[in-house]
Amino acid sequence: MTTRPEPGEFLALLTPEEAADLRTAGRTRRWERGATVMNEGETGDWVLVLTSGRVKVSSHTAGGTEVVLAVRGPGALLGDMSALDGDPRSGTVTALEPIEGLVVHDFSGFLNEHGRVAVMLMRLIVGRLRDADRKRVEYGAFDTTGRVATRLVELAERYGEQTSAGVRVALPLSQDELAGWTGASREAVSKALRTLRDRGLIETGRRRVIVYDLDGLRKRAR
Repeated sequence: MTTRPEPGEFLALLTPEEAADLRTAGRTRRWERGATVMNEGETGDWVLVLTSGRVKVSSHTAGGTEVVLAVRGPGALLGDMSALDGDPRSGTVTALEPIEGLVVHDFSGFLNEHGRVAVMLMRLIVGRLRDADRKRVEYGAFDTTGRVATRLVELAERYGEQTSAGVRVALPLSQDELAGWTGASREAVSKALRTLRDRGLIETGRRRVIVYDLDGLRKRAR
């Protein structure tokens, strides 16, 4: 089932005509939760445009520690850099829930025929670089609780559902994965979540978070 793409993601920026041409150039595939969609280090000439579900993009250190680079949702374009420059993929893409996407093999050919989309893609890549720079600043300037709060704010703003109790987020990440996304140990993340709970900002459960005070969480994130 196709889900409305997230604002700012690749698919959301296409015109109806461009989106129709992209669908003509690709084919639909589905993956179950936990499936590996792309592997770090492999070469591939195809890209995936996510149409439903969420994935994590991760890399592994020499010591085997997983570092989560991003969580991406409907509309996201994945695998584009490897498809364009021919170098090995820089991250592993794993389905956090059942996903569906459009696999496009001749992505360069599609861009050659759609100059506006090529320019738009450059802007998206610049946006990713700016986001990576912001995260490097976070690691140097924020404590673990601040980094965890920042990631929870991001999830709440992107995927949160307003309820009478607060903003409910169906958290697609385990504590180990959240630790990999914040550059901290699992123990440090558990302590940070407990601190945020004690302050009355959040409630946590199995793969879910309820944010009681989003403004307060934003302030702690800063």
